Amino acid sequence: MSDKPLTGRRILVVEDELMILMLVEDMLAELGCTSITSAATVNQALAFIDEKEFDAATLDVNLHGIKSFPIADALAARGVPFMFATGFGAEGVPARYHQQPVLRKPFRYQDVSDQFQRLLNL
Repeated sequence: MSDKPLTGRRILVVEDELMILMLVEDMLAELGCTSITSAATVNQALAFIDEKEFDAATLDVNLHGIKSFPIADALAARGVPFMFATGFGAEGVPARYHQQPVLRKPFRYQDVSDQFQRLLNL
């Protein structure tokens, strides 16, 4: 297995906590991502989805009190694989999304790597 398994990948990271966002961006860069786009709000993420192409995404479930589910719907409509990120685990995700992977906070490098590789069938 490559030490940069996400080389060439374009990832959308939706996260409203700056320190967590910076941590995830650093991890993804270490994993070889070519492009990391970050959004902190539902509207910002939806605009990026309309403008850019992504290979995968990770979505914080709760963005300053607003759920990220409209982003999940937009990604699903475009066939972009995504996972949710939350401190609550799968319990924080509605039943209609239970097939989606959940990355539990706090993040560990290996968890981020493993989840994205599974998401992208690598």
